[in-house]
Amino acid sequence: MGCVHGKCCSRYPSSTDSESGGYGETGSCRNATNKHILTQRSLEIVPVPSQNYEMQYSVFTQRGYYPDSPDKENQDSFCIRTQIQGNPNVHFFGVFDGHGHFGTECSKFVKDRLAEILSNDPELLDDPVKAYNSAFITTNYELHSSEIDDSMSGTTAITVLVIEDAIYVANVGDSRAVIAVKNGNRIVAENLSSDQTPFRKDEYERVKLCGARILSADQVEGFKDPDEQSWGDEESHGGDPPRLWVQDGRYPGTAFTRSVGDRTAEKIGVVPVPEVSVVRLTPNHLFFVVASDGVFEFLSSQTVVDMVTRYTDSRDACAAIAGESYKIWLEHENRTDDITIIIVHIKGLSNSGAGGIDGTTGASMNPASSRTGRGSSDSSVASGSEIYRSMRSEFTDLQFSMNRSPAIVVPSPSKPWELDGG
Repeated sequence: MGCVHGKCCSRYPSSTDSESGGYGETGSCRNATNKHILTQRSLEIVPVPSQNYEMQYSVFTQRGYYPDSPDKENQDSFCIRTQIQGNPNVHFFGVFDGHGHFGTECSKFVKDRLAEILSNDPELLDDPVKAYNSAFITTNYELHSSEIDDSMSGTTAITVLVIEDAIYVANVGDSRAVIAVKNGNRIVAENLSSDQTPFRKDEYERVKLCGARILSADQVEGFKDPDEQSWGDEESHGGDPPRLWVQDGRYPGTAFTRSVGDRTAEKIGVVPVPEVSVVRLTPNHLFFVVASDGVFEFLSSQTVVDMVTRYTDSRDACAAIAGESYKIWLEHENRTDDITIIIVHIKGLSNSGAGGIDGTTGASMNPASSRTGRGSSDSSVASGSEIYRSMRSEFTDLQFSMNRSPAIVVPSPSKPWELDGG
C-alpha cells in the first residue's frame, strides 16, 4: 500500500494501548513498540471528564495510486486537536481532501487555520454553530489572501467538534462523517453529514441559480446529450458524475457544490458555507468515523461501520477499510483516490439523558446505504453567491433559529434562513 504519511496539526496526548488478545479476522498488527505495523501509530485515548467517558481513536492516511502521476502527493490532510482552549471536554477531528494543482497546499492550510480559528473564538462554547460558520468563512478568506493559488484548487472539509456529550459536525464538500448506533442486536450506520454534490436536488438548484452549467464529462465532450439532466444517484451512476462548469467554458468541472478555496468556482455557487449537524451522544452511540471520499466512493456507510465492528483494534479497522477501498477502486478504475480515515470509539458513556437533544435516540440524518440518501433542505433555494456575500459581510452576527431535535442540520443561512430542525 505504499508509504503512510500522517499529517496532523497538533501534538497528540500520551497514548495508552489498552486492548489485548486477538483482533478481528486478521489478528493484531502490532510491533514490539506497540505501534501498528501498517498505520505506524499507537492507539490514542483522550478523556472527557465532565461526562466520565473517554474517546479512543486512530487515524490512517494513504496516498492514492496514480500510474500517470507517480510523484503525485497525498492531497489529503487531517487534524486532531484535543483540549481545545485548554478545556479537557472539547476536542476536534477533521479530514481535508485537497484537489487541483495546489490541493495539497490548500488542505494543509485549511486544516491548520480552521482549527486555530475555532480554538481562538471566545464564543465557541456559547454558540458552536456560529463559531463553525465564522471559522469556515474566515479560513476561506485567508486562503484567498494567501500566497497559495486557489483559483482552481481547494479542499473539502469534514470535521467533528466534541463538546462534553454533544458532537457538532460541520461539512463542506463530499467527504463524510458516520456514527454507529446500537439498535437492539444490530449496529446501524447513521450519516452525520450529507454529501454536497449536484446529485442533491437542493444543491443542484442552488448552484444552477448561480449560473452553473451542470453536465457530466461525457456531456461536455459531446458524447452524451447535454439536455439530459437526470443522473439518478451516485450509487447507480458510475464514474461520470454531474459536474459544475461555467457557461461558456470547460472549467472548473467540480463534482461537489461546496468547498474551501476554488475561487473561480465561487462565481457559480461553490461556497465554503458548512452544513452543521448536532447530535447528543448516548450509550447507544458506539463510535464515529470521519473519512475522505476515497473511502466512501465505493464503500457504503453501513459497510464501513460493519468493518469497524469486526475489529477490536481501530488501527486494524483503519487498515482494513483502506485496503478494501483500494481494492474496489482498482476493480472500477486504473487508479485510486487518496484515503484518510479517523475512527473514534466512545468508551464508558453512561449519561442519564434519555437520548438525543430532545430525548430521542440517534441522529436525524438519513442513514445512507452508499453515497445516496442525501438530505435535502425544505427551505427555499437562495443564490449561493447571495448566501456567501451575506456571510462574508455579516458572519460575526449570524444567528440561527433551530428547533431542538436529535440532530439539527443547518444549511447555509441566507439572511439568515429560519430553519426547522433536521
